[in-house]
Amino acid sequence: MPKIKLKSGLTVHYQQAGEGPDLVMIHGLTGNLASWNLRIVPLLWDDFRVLTYDLRGHGYTEATPSGYTADDMATDLLDLLDALEIVRPTIVGHSYGADIALYFALNFPDQVETVIAIEAALPAMIYQRAAEDWQGWTYWEEVLGKAGFEVPPEKRTDVDFLLRTSLQVPKRWGPLNGLPRNTKPYLRLIDETTIAQDSMQIGSLSLERIGEIQTPVVLLYSDRSAFIGTFEELKARLPHVTPVLLPQSEWGHFAPLEQPDLVAEQILRAISATSGEESRG
Repeated sequence: MPKIKLKSGLTVHYQQAGEGPDLVMIHGLTGNLASWNLRIVPLLWDDFRVLTYDLRGHGYTEATPSGYTADDMATDLLDLLDALEIVRPTIVGHSYGADIALYFALNFPDQVETVIAIEAALPAMIYQRAAEDWQGWTYWEEVLGKAGFEVPPEKRTDVDFLLRTSLQVPKRWGPLNGLPRNTKPYLRLIDETTIAQDSMQIGSLSLERIGEIQTPVVLLYSDRSAFIGTFEELKARLPHVTPVLLPQSEWGHFAPLEQPDLVAEQILRAISATSGEESRG
């Protein structure tokens, strides 16, 4: 269980595997590095040196009272890369991890080769999810219903209720299928830190600044994603973008866990394509 203390004082849990060009993978909120290591990392370690790590307050990384904005998390990543002497990796992020990767590309463009953003949501686009008829509310309600949790009508758009209820759903992926979650660390994270408020702060990456990202970005979304509006907005605003739609899976938003082989294939394809473009340039 390797850990490293960053110059900020934060202690981070990480794993490295494989040999080759550096590839960094960032999980989403209430996840941990196991979301990559279960299946995707073994599919990539023959071609890359893969770094996975637990975000601040997640897994075995230290929890702090505050510091959970995407800007904060991007700085954590910069410090981690510096501590591990990693230069210009490709960065893959899922959900909030994809948000962090895009913030990183905006703020530290010389420190990243390519970004592969899987189901990014972005605080700047939270307005798309504010309406009661947002597709995601229906999706979330259906997912909880399949797991046996009824959502009262008055709680249908209550993010706090939905998140806390979701933490009670047994894990449904691969070797973890049916395994109950340990909810205590994440409930403590929600109750005792500023993560809920911080994760919604727009910070440096406003809508107007998305076009300033010069790093090549590959967008991976489900073809019926609840965040398809974000996909379309990013596709229109990013200057160097490759959009990819994956076939719909049962849980939609969680392709790295539901379709790991397909996601690994798309990562390899994306890196090969961007590398080819650079060599031709």
